[in-house]
Amino acid sequence: MKKKVEILAPAGSYESMKAAVAAGADAVYIGGSRFGARAYADNPGEDQLLDAIDYAHLHGCRLYLTVNTLVKDRELPELPAYLAPYYERGLDAAIVQDMGVFSVIRQHFPDLPIHASTQMTVTGPLGAALIRRMGASRIVPARELSLEEIRRMYEETGAELECFVHGALCYSYSGQCLFSSLIGGRSGNRGRCAQTCRLPFEVKRAGNTLNKKDGRYVLSLKDLCTLDILPDILEAGVYSLKIEGRMKSPRYTAGVVSIYRKYVDQYLASGRAGYRVEEEDRRILLDLFDRGGQTEGYYRRPNGRDMVVLKEKPAFREENRALSDHLDETFVKAEIKEPVSGICAVRVGTPLSLTLSCRDRLSGGAERTVTVYGGRAQEAKSRPATQESIRRSVQKTGNTPFEFADLAVELEGDAFVPVKELNELRRTAFEALLQALLSPHRREAARGMEIGPLRGRKARAQVKEDGMYRLNVLLERADLLGAVLSCPDVDTVYLDSAEFDAADWADAAGRCHAAGKTCFLALPFIFRNRARAYFEENRPRFLAAGFDGALVRSWEEIELLRKWDFRLPAVFDYPLYTMNRRAEDFIRDMAPECSGSRFTLPAELNKRELSERGCAGAELLVYGALPVMVTAQCMKKTAERCSGKPELLRLRDRMGKEFPVKNHCRFCYNVIYNSSPLSLLQEKEAIDRLGPRSLRLMFTTEDREEAKAVLRAFAGRFLRGEEAVLSGDFTRGHFKRGVE
Repeated sequence: MKKKVEILAPAGSYESMKAAVAAGADAVYIGGSRFGARAYADNPGEDQLLDAIDYAHLHGCRLYLTVNTLVKDRELPELPAYLAPYYERGLDAAIVQDMGVFSVIRQHFPDLPIHASTQMTVTGPLGAALIRRMGASRIVPARELSLEEIRRMYEETGAELECFVHGALCYSYSGQCLFSSLIGGRSGNRGRCAQTCRLPFEVKRAGNTLNKKDGRYVLSLKDLCTLDILPDILEAGVYSLKIEGRMKSPRYTAGVVSIYRKYVDQYLASGRAGYRVEEEDRRILLDLFDRGGQTEGYYRRPNGRDMVVLKEKPAFREENRALSDHLDETFVKAEIKEPVSGICAVRVGTPLSLTLSCRDRLSGGAERTVTVYGGRAQEAKSRPATQESIRRSVQKTGNTPFEFADLAVELEGDAFVPVKELNELRRTAFEALLQALLSPHRREAARGMEIGPLRGRKARAQVKEDGMYRLNVLLERADLLGAVLSCPDVDTVYLDSAEFDAADWADAAGRCHAAGKTCFLALPFIFRNRARAYFEENRPRFLAAGFDGALVRSWEEIELLRKWDFRLPAVFDYPLYTMNRRAEDFIRDMAPECSGSRFTLPAELNKRELSERGCAGAELLVYGALPVMVTAQCMKKTAERCSGKPELLRLRDRMGKEFPVKNHCRFCYNVIYNSSPLSLLQEKEAIDRLGPRSLRLMFTTEDREEAKAVLRAFAGRFLRGEEAVLSGDFTRGHFKRGVE
């Protein structure tokens, strides 16, 4: 039976933090005023967050700070000074997505544990091993993993795992969503998700609508609830049980934490044989929040229609007033007091003394003891002090976080003790006890707040030496290969492994080489068990196909190439975010075997920010339908059933925009693309100033003639300086506006 378990609670405010601690959380995660993935929560300011660290520690709880957004170059130098006060106060860990942030913490706060956020999209043991080797003390895997995958990750790496057990589920793999970003400029990677997935959509095929009017919420997932499978999750190797809900109320936090506390304790005490979930507790969880039912998520199934809300959430739900009152009185408004043992010694002619002892609940129950002294006790001229009168004065703990479990009074002689002196003695003693309990968790002042030199590209750079761009094409459709190869201006072709079968790799690479093109294999967006098995089986084909390199999109793939001793160049795609140059340096260090590696520039930076970051040697996306979501859910399965065959559907929103959706069955994930393809055809002057090495065109849903027209236009404009136009509805993405 598993003995060590952590219940990790959300805290979107100081009040929620207190409610979580009162309800029995072992740890809380909370955001500060910056760098956190819930920018709209009631995040505490610096002073209140410092108090929160002390409060949590005093009551036996750890506190983790969310630093889990992508950070721009101009923001990164501010990070060390932002973290320093919390680090010194005893912050227990930082939750991180950005590899630049990861690197800065490693440099300035080397003993601060780093938890790899679910926003990193770690989907297997290969990625977990890589991130752990880089210095992460804990991995928060993608929420889409099965129990089998989690168990394998734990058994192969021994990593400390934190998995979500309750609360909202994202439709997209966390960290792989640009929907809110591209539609409204509110980036989920920057903590400002607009929850576009909670809106209604029609699912279309060739103009026909597949879903009914009461089933339009096809991107809105039910909330996760894992009470029934907690033993399975714990026995798969999970250490920390994470509850989602930093945007929810203290009452919600208290209610959910208290129920999970009950069942974790039941399992620890009685094991699987004694584990029973009461129906009333399921109802309480629904009373606390109900978006349209609950689901066990992906732990026992890969996806499914029954995980999706489909119907609109009711506009009004009647409150369970009795439950609310109970939670308020028991947890939300509760003042936790730590039990103290005391001895007050009063002896005529000697200084007063008060000795206090209290368990340090965060240090395994170690007892902390302090003794303080006051003025001398005088001989009483009349009405000497009694043990009871001394006890009455000393045991008034007032607003302190303590209460006496027992208080002994040692009185010798007929002493006179002013109440004022006893009050001062008590106050001084409790202040000393508080410091004795908190000081073991504090650190020395951090030094050196400069982030140091970067090896990343200079901000102002020239185009490649011959003054010409390299024009590269990412190709998802095999039937377009001939059209691409017939264009003499294309330099490199990326063959998407989700659509190009392994049996055809050698032939396709040979055709590219015969046409004078370099050929890379584009690895999957998501690399899970199915992808790992596919590539292990086809490793001989991969190594013998004659590829000139690989387009890498996940942490698992970096580690796979390292294990295979892959010595060819790698292009790191934009889902491996390098919003700052520090991240680029750090990721480059992860794959030293891949000589000549280069990076794809982030999709969410505008041209000014790209200039600040530096673009030399990098690849810029200039054309194509950007993925707005990569998801484990299958739109075809939700609308009809799974056929195991790839197909193109479309999502139509309330404004009439249609978003192409592809089900990539080989690796079992869906990609939802933006309604309007990106086109930077008219941005040549700005791109010239940025100076990237290469430009990428992405062909996803285009037919042969459309692809040819795009190739002619971009080759003419960027390679020969000709005027060129494309007909159709296009977007410049974030190139002009960027994201907050």
